[in-house]
Amino acid sequence: MRFGIFDHLDDGGVPLGQLFEERLELVEAYDRAGFYGYHLAEHHATPLGYAPSPGVFLSAVAQRTRQLRFGPMVYLLPLYHPLRLIEEICMLDQMSGGRFLLGVGRGISPVEVGFFGVDFAHGMEQYEEALAVVRLGLTHSELTYRGEFYSFDAVPIVLKPVQLPHPPLWYGISRPETVAWAAENDVNLVSFLRPMSAMRSLVDQFRADWAALGKPPETLPCIGVTRHLVVAETEREARNIAERAYRPWRRNMAVLWEQRGVPFPLQGELADEFAVLQDHGVGFAGTPGGARDYIAAQAEGSGINYFVCDMAFGDITLAEAKRSVELFAQEVIPAFAGG
Repeated sequence: MRFGIFDHLDDGGVPLGQLFEERLELVEAYDRAGFYGYHLAEHHATPLGYAPSPGVFLSAVAQRTRQLRFGPMVYLLPLYHPLRLIEEICMLDQMSGGRFLLGVGRGISPVEVGFFGVDFAHGMEQYEEALAVVRLGLTHSELTYRGEFYSFDAVPIVLKPVQLPHPPLWYGISRPETVAWAAENDVNLVSFLRPMSAMRSLVDQFRADWAALGKPPETLPCIGVTRHLVVAETEREARNIAERAYRPWRRNMAVLWEQRGVPFPLQGELADEFAVLQDHGVGFAGTPGGARDYIAAQAEGSGINYFVCDMAFGDITLAEAKRSVELFAQEVIPAFAGG
């Protein structure tokens, strides 16, 4: 079992410069703790995400860490010129010595991509074409492509990534029909808010497709879930922190949709209070021992091999988050070593 971190970098109720510096200090703690990957969301014009240019923040992460892998979860590909993005990916992979994780997607919010003039109805087609262009550019010294959205004629590609043929692909899984594509292309998958029962079928399908392609089980990519998680010395302390911090995070999730009069797609799925989230098994706040039991049950019930913690959300303070990381590193991660 590997462990990762997911981060919206949402509004924490502190000045923005302080938020950035404290989050980088927390990322250093993730690095020391032995987490595998740090995954940063991309959002625009909303307090849900204060890293609208994830590459800028991740360039600082590259310099402040030594072992931690990192990347966007995800680059919203229709918002990028593919040629510029190819160059950015190569820079980040080189600056980190080959620790970059290439998360890709089209974006979930028609409001956010609409601000950039992107037609959400055709977002998937543009995303697929952009991904094809990016992969071509990362693996060739010259880029030629003709498509509906992009056209390139013998453009020299002078930058190369450290990881060949390109940094590993990551994708936020939400539709069963994408599983076969992910298995064929060695894509690492992370699911958000999906309960164990629903996740199990996706994991089983991925493993079956992987085996059918003749790929060895020991090379299986990461297949994970993201969970809000707070660890403290006592269950009461952990729950108090989680319940307080979850409320502003939950408001940040929906605020832009509500401002624009667009139905929030997770309204029926995303609990209004953390206690409900935990009761449904898609979040945890408690002691290290409780966290070990919770993660073991998640792994057994869903078949995942990657558990992604959201440890800094809402108004969780730096001290609270760092203590959660310390306890997790000391008493939870070792329990799954070699698993």
